[in-house]
Amino acid sequence: MTPTAEGTATLDERITGALVGAAVGDALGGPVEGYSPEQIAERHGGRVRGVVGPWNGDGWATARPIAPYHKGDGHVTDDTLMTHALVRVYAAVRDHLDAYAVATHLVPDLMTTPRWIPELETEALPLQRIFLAEKWLVARLHYGHVDPREAGTGNIVNCGAAMYMAPVGLVNAADPAGAYAEALDVAGAHQSSYGREAAGVFAAAVAAACAPGATPDSVVAACLALAKDGTRDAVEAVCDTASRHTDFESALGPLRRAVAPYDTVGPDYRAPSLGARRPSRLHSIEELPVALGMVVLSGGDFRHAVLGSVNYGRDCDSIATMAGAVAGALGSAVPHDWAKTVAESSRLDLEAPARVLGEVTREIFGRDVERRRRHEAAHAVLTGTPCSG
Repeated sequence: MTPTAEGTATLDERITGALVGAAVGDALGGPVEGYSPEQIAERHGGRVRGVVGPWNGDGWATARPIAPYHKGDGHVTDDTLMTHALVRVYAAVRDHLDAYAVATHLVPDLMTTPRWIPELETEALPLQRIFLAEKWLVARLHYGHVDPREAGTGNIVNCGAAMYMAPVGLVNAADPAGAYAEALDVAGAHQSSYGREAAGVFAAAVAAACAPGATPDSVVAACLALAKDGTRDAVEAVCDTASRHTDFESALGPLRRAVAPYDTVGPDYRAPSLGARRPSRLHSIEELPVALGMVVLSGGDFRHAVLGSVNYGRDCDSIATMAGAVAGALGSAVPHDWAKTVAESSRLDLEAPARVLGEVTREIFGRDVERRRRHEAAHAVLTGTPCSG
């Protein structure tokens, strides 16, 4: 992606920045996922500053609980695989999506078409890589024949749906409310409660970041205007804390303390509490508020926001995915060396999905304009007033 001054980036540049940025954040966070900031610093002799190798070095292939996944060395994880799969759904439908599009297009994509899986270093069905919370889509929609709008009910409540909602925000660029509504519909097939809410708010954040002149503060304001219940409270608390910091090093502890009252997982990420991931109007996923907090404290700078997310630990690949998408959508340049390493190591053209989504976004906007004009014309007839079009 060609570096562009923030606030002046075009739609295509923002789409590319968001999708490439999400993938780069995902790849940087993958090898340190599940660990604390202190463990990460001890393992790497300080903070992570770029692409790093597997946590267990050459023993990654057998080391538990990571094996058999080669997490590190620039490999993207399921966050990116699911994001690219959703782009393919948009390419097939070429219009706004809903839960039925997930059942009709996303589930068959996961089940039937082998693709290169970087962490497995082989071609495989995406279904064989994605986590159990995502396999739920196949179990409920393909085998259970559940109404797609309700299929997310009963799944663990986590960031599984939110992590791949950046394309929804981009299709609704500069329309946070539209992105929020569409993501809630799409995510209904996958998640419920605050997991579904996070999907809507993350899509809204990406859409808000695409608006001309957008800033981290305007993105957070758009999120707070739409978010409900514990998700809203968590975003507000974390971003308020983040606004008092300008460097992630000093913010790692305060951000965790700010989100802790809303997080159900508990202090030990690998040993969740008994109340973890259950529906609640009082709680929130951890990943989205922290990602937005990193964007705020970094002033929207991609490198700073992503490195802060990575070094935060816990579910840091998803945190960095979200922070990278928002910072990229704001127009902050993704470091070329990082993007090149991730693309080559993962054997993926990171910009190809952006080109596809850019074309589809324009088509959808054209349809939206036509639909709006028909509505205006009908309203003019009904009210006896001139049609502005």
